[in-house]
Amino acid sequence: MWPYHPDLLARPVPRYTSYPTAAEFGGHVSDADMRAALDAVEADTVVSLYLHIPYCHAICWYCGCNTGAANRSARLDAYLARLHDEIDMVAAQLDGRGRIGRIAFGGGSPNAIPPGAFAALVAHLRRAFASEDAAISVEIDPRGFDAEWAAVIAQTGVARVSLGVQTFDPKLQAAIGRVQPREDIVRAVALLRTAGVGSINFDLMYGLPGQDDAALLATLEETIALAPERLAVFGYAHVPHLIPRQRRIDATTLPGAAARFAQAALAHERLTAAGYRAVGFDHFALPDDPLAVAAANGTLRRNFQGFTDDSADILLGLGASAISEFPDRLLQNAKNAGDWHQAIGANRFAAARGIHRTPLDRRRGKAIAAVLCHGVADTDGLPERSDIRARLDRFEQAGLLTWQGHRLRLAPDALPYARSIAAAFDAWRSEDDRRFSHAV
Repeated sequence: MWPYHPDLLARPVPRYTSYPTAAEFGGHVSDADMRAALDAVEADTVVSLYLHIPYCHAICWYCGCNTGAANRSARLDAYLARLHDEIDMVAAQLDGRGRIGRIAFGGGSPNAIPPGAFAALVAHLRRAFASEDAAISVEIDPRGFDAEWAAVIAQTGVARVSLGVQTFDPKLQAAIGRVQPREDIVRAVALLRTAGVGSINFDLMYGLPGQDDAALLATLEETIALAPERLAVFGYAHVPHLIPRQRRIDATTLPGAAARFAQAALAHERLTAAGYRAVGFDHFALPDDPLAVAAANGTLRRNFQGFTDDSADILLGLGASAISEFPDRLLQNAKNAGDWHQAIGANRFAAARGIHRTPLDRRRGKAIAAVLCHGVADTDGLPERSDIRARLDRFEQAGLLTWQGHRLRLAPDALPYARSIAAAFDAWRSEDDRRFSHAV
């Protein structure tokens, strides 16, 4: 279905959920940067909230998220108490400015905390930010998700839930340290539907150790039968030099580059045949889902959750390692929970890493997002536009893109090359940068 040009995919590239990426963040930001950014929020500006719960009942070997074991209730209680403090700090600094449009809980696994604790967080957010109408989304680990949690999902009016599925194959689950019986996933979906959740997402993976086309196809068929409204199908990123827990995975059994490419193509072909619309390269949604609608009408966006129909330009991140996005800066809280605790306890925002974005950064970021979301980009106003065109000459010669003056347009079969093409606009990248994963 897609032409395979391994030389054009050989360079590791970021996922570009922000620009500049987190790899460029430095330690020159502080509490003052966060306070100034919040003070600049205007009264009617739409703002989204993200709360990070860095705990899981079991730690999966493949996972690169900032998370730890939820095996001590005192540690969980202390984290949640401090998160309530941070909510109050942000609300006080905003002083009623900004309108909260969306609230997202991620991790880790938000359902690693007691359901009552989740309900208390939602109630606090609703009060502190006058956000009664804000839509709520939650990431869920199907293991341990029960009727009590489903009742709280219904009570708090959660609109969207994302399930970490990865694969239905028991052997592959064992190979990545995520043993998750099919019955857990089926039960979680049934409970969520009973709770009134109208939008369910499955996270799936290809390129797993020992995975072949048949195993991936079997997972896709199981998924289609359960009919989630959205899917994210990610290539497994094996970077044990950055994520030590991945050393438990047998790298000798990982599919090669050609096999990964074939698996990505298989997922795209099967899911689109089943009625899902491709959203970017690795997301899929049913045609009437807001994500598919945004992709069709040109309003699709890119943020730290991936492709989104969220139109907010400001995202406030709460919790250890959470990232806040403002038009002119990106600010990440301390990754270490102890450092985050200490800062919030001293009534200081925990911004520890980040970057201030210049107008040129923002133009480059807009071009990168346009490539990924819409398959087009305009180099007008970029001083290095001739260099960008030179970097993309190989892609043009392969028939993957065309130029109309300063305007770039990807060919229909260039989808798996979008991140590699977008990297040509990235002034921070070098050809030998090995901090990132496969382009496909």
